[in-house]
Amino acid sequence: MASTQIVDDPNRFSFGENWSNFLKVLDEDRIRESENALKTMLGVNDLQGRTFLDIGSGSGLSSLAARRLGAEIVSFDFDPQSVACTNELRRRYFSDDPSWKVLQGSALDTNFMNSLGKFDIVYSWGVLHHTGAMWLGIENALQRVAPNGRIFIAIYNDQGLKSRIWWLIKWFYNVLPWPLNKMYGYGLGSLIHLLNILRYTIKLQPMKAIGPLLKKQRRGMTVRYDLLDWMGGMPFEFAAYEVLDKYFQAHGFRLVNGSKAKSLGCHEMVFEKQPVS
Repeated sequence: MASTQIVDDPNRFSFGENWSNFLKVLDEDRIRESENALKTMLGVNDLQGRTFLDIGSGSGLSSLAARRLGAEIVSFDFDPQSVACTNELRRRYFSDDPSWKVLQGSALDTNFMNSLGKFDIVYSWGVLHHTGAMWLGIENALQRVAPNGRIFIAIYNDQGLKSRIWWLIKWFYNVLPWPLNKMYGYGLGSLIHLLNILRYTIKLQPMKAIGPLLKKQRRGMTVRYDLLDWMGGMPFEFAAYEVLDKYFQAHGFRLVNGSKAKSLGCHEMVFEKQPVS
């Protein structure tokens, strides 16, 4: 089905390779940043007694943060290298922990998703828009939410024509051979940052563009590895904030916290499953 489509996609970005490199710079400060991001968006001080499903665990950082906050974790990813990264973080910080399971699987594989059971918190940050069938992935994800549970997702903003141009930029990155793709990614990314700095400098506000590059990224990520994810991430889909809100409402969920992307970037949204009347 759709999962087979992803396996056969020659232009799929190697997220796992990117996260393998990211683990080399992972430190305690970045882990704490990830913990704080979870606490802020979910509106909690800890996750003691909660079950947590990490869909598309990537580096494993969010799973690690949730486990340190006390949650019982199931992490999975489609990419074998990403699974290896998550297993590596589990080995480093929670070796042989029965409360943290790491699996390989696809968010588009309905049978696999159903086999996981229900969770108090379903988490998928910046993942489902890279599956090649975003709405099926979202549908499968919300089915894993337990009664009164929550789902925390991040989905790329639909900017109209700009989003279609970004699709072409990402496609070109993935058809270029190594190392031309890295040169293209870093070069174009640097040019965009430079133009943004110039734009704000003309307005006598240069730190509005420079500041975000200097401070720690949310969720403990880095500018460098986020840049390659941003440039290369294919497949690539997107949705408007209001469209996502209406979709989840139609499926019995209520928006409890949200951060709307201003331009290129992800909407962050936390929904709560409403009781069936």
